[in-house]
Amino acid sequence: MRAIPLLALLLSGWFAVPAHADEAQDWLTRLGRAEQQQSFQGTFIYERNGSFSTHDIWHRVQNGQVRERLLQLDGSAQEVVRVDGRTQCVSGTLVAGLGDSPDSSARALDPQALKAFYDLAVIGKSRVAGRNAVIVALTPRDQYRYGFELHLDRETALPLKSLLLNDQGQLLERFQFTQLNTSDVPDDHELQPSGDCKPVVASSNKESEVDTPQAWTLDWLPPGFQLTSSRARKDAKTNVVVNSLMYGDGLARFSVFFEPLNGAAVTETRTQLGPTVAVSRRLTAPEGEVMVTVVGEIPIGTAERIALSVRSGSTPVKP
Repeated sequence: MRAIPLLALLLSGWFAVPAHADEAQDWLTRLGRAEQQQSFQGTFIYERNGSFSTHDIWHRVQNGQVRERLLQLDGSAQEVVRVDGRTQCVSGTLVAGLGDSPDSSARALDPQALKAFYDLAVIGKSRVAGRNAVIVALTPRDQYRYGFELHLDRETALPLKSLLLNDQGQLLERFQFTQLNTSDVPDDHELQPSGDCKPVVASSNKESEVDTPQAWTLDWLPPGFQLTSSRARKDAKTNVVVNSLMYGDGLARFSVFFEPLNGAAVTETRTQLGPTVAVSRRLTAPEGEVMVTVVGEIPIGTAERIALSVRSGSTPVKP
């Protein structure tokens, strides 16, 4: 299970029929509200890089609060519980890699903004988990982001199936319900974490979060991507401060991390696992050498160009 919310994620080249554009926007608007309005429980499969896993999910909207529990059913036991998008506890291999992220709740989609960078179209209908669905395609207008095919429940607009595709239409990631119940609201017992679910320390801990002026800038960004957050975190053991910047286009996201090397011998990397890429390079700054790493669900060529555009200082270098 990935350390991000499934409904935040859900959200090839099909021809976008103009007459269908308004309908596609309406469905995406409904999708953006669905997680905040609709309780449900069900079972879904997740596929990435040829590997499958099966998960149960309980999602309850009550008194303005959204509470969610996910449990992996095969392989090692993995569990996560979130309240209003904030991680409360994790178990299994999630413990080491999952932090408490305020941005983990489903993002409110802005179809009007997305239209500038994606062609939006309703391209058909389908049936998933015994429920009727409408198929919405989001096809990127450039090579800097991936495309989506979303099968949205006609009754609730919840994503019954999501395919993430590269520019050649190849499948990078699949999310698909095999069973979905929107009639019965999950009860307290179903949403209660198991004893193995370990509490997550809030990221607002003053000993780990530090305020530093932004010392980095990017000379190039893919069109439509904007800075959404910046952080500086100090390692309690080494006192090393790692800066990070997060960017998004309203649907896709990537982060850039800056870690001082302090003389350490490291190797530049270029890796991809399913849709997730990681590209790193050494950069010499006034304060010493730094490892710059770009991580996100973007094409690897996009990540490489971003990494090469990083500069020390707050003023971008003119091309």
